[in-house]
Amino acid sequence: MESDNNISIKGKIDMRFELLEIAKVFLKLGLIAFGGPAVHIALFEDEFTNKRKWLDRQHFLDLVGATNLIPGPNSTEMALHIGYQRGGIWGLIIAGFSFIIPAVLITGFIAYLYSLYGNLPKLQPFLIGIKPAIIVIVLNAVYKLGIKALKGWKLIFIAISISIINFLGVNEVISIIMGGIIGSLFIYLSEKKNIFSSFSPLILFPIASLVQQLAEKETLNISLTKIFFVCLKIGAVWFGGGYVLVAYFNGEFVQGLGWLTEKELLDAIAVGQFTPGPFLSSATFIGYQISGIGGAIAATLGILIPSFIFVLILNPFVAKLRASKIFSAFLDAINASAVAVMFVVVINLGVDILFNSRSGFDWGALLIVLLSSIAFLSVKKLNSAYIVLGGAILGYLLQSI
Repeated sequence: MESDNNISIKGKIDMRFELLEIAKVFLKLGLIAFGGPAVHIALFEDEFTNKRKWLDRQHFLDLVGATNLIPGPNSTEMALHIGYQRGGIWGLIIAGFSFIIPAVLITGFIAYLYSLYGNLPKLQPFLIGIKPAIIVIVLNAVYKLGIKALKGWKLIFIAISISIINFLGVNEVISIIMGGIIGSLFIYLSEKKNIFSSFSPLILFPIASLVQQLAEKETLNISLTKIFFVCLKIGAVWFGGGYVLVAYFNGEFVQGLGWLTEKELLDAIAVGQFTPGPFLSSATFIGYQISGIGGAIAATLGILIPSFIFVLILNPFVAKLRASKIFSAFLDAINASAVAVMFVVVINLGVDILFNSRSGFDWGALLIVLLSSIAFLSVKKLNSAYIVLGGAILGYLLQSI
């Protein structure tokens, strides 16, 4: 009996050390993970398959595939998967929060400074130059995603249809959900497949619909509950990579609720570029601008919680999800729709930036767009943070002339 107790105590101590190690390694990665999801996942692969041997390479690749089949930020979900594999539910929670905490704290501090000094003339030239640079970054993301996402005439047709729907004023989140569900049915019906023969992604739709209903019960008055549920809704349907958040945030907080200006949205995206860790830290910045510290916490938790739930539920079924044909069709349709919505958003933002209502056409903004585009085309694998920095410097120089 005493021996069994000693084994139990030893097991608890070992688990605590395991969880502490998970926290330490993901905090470290959260501090150095600049450059987007692809870079983050490359860092994970080196850390957990080469150095620590926590996962073999095939299992790692299986988990990478799984992150592409569910909503949410891919690199954060990889952190959750690895934490779950290593330390169970507590490992998942600790890995996720450890990875995002550095970015959230840094972004929150920048948001505080921005709320104090963002409108001062000394900072305005830098911020003015960032806007057109961000447009180029998002347009580049649309192009790269489009090459991968628009495979064949069916997906191109879906993307064009969703672009038209979005241009006509349908909410971005609803447009992407419609594109995913109706598009996947269209693909399978056109191929005369039995759409009920395999695991269906439609189980995700009731979750998104429930969150949508809860969010709409709130009035247009600013509240932490509303911020939380809007971000929860976005997190529950967010496919297509970090830059798709531009479309979601624009549709919800700028066009829908009017709580955020396009300038503040673009500045939030720029901050997301400068900080390490996942791009979703832009939600922290947005939440702070809307409702201070409480808004930052509500937005951050709202956009993260769906990923925790999806990974926890789906991790044991990774193999089945990857083999599901209907889920693959749903993902293809979602990605095509996301690219379409991003294209609409970047066009609208581009028009607003280049055609300034006060001074007419902004030739300085056009120059920054052209130079940023040349930089992207000339330098392979250029970190977008350099584009933002270059835009800020150019904006300052142009305003000084």
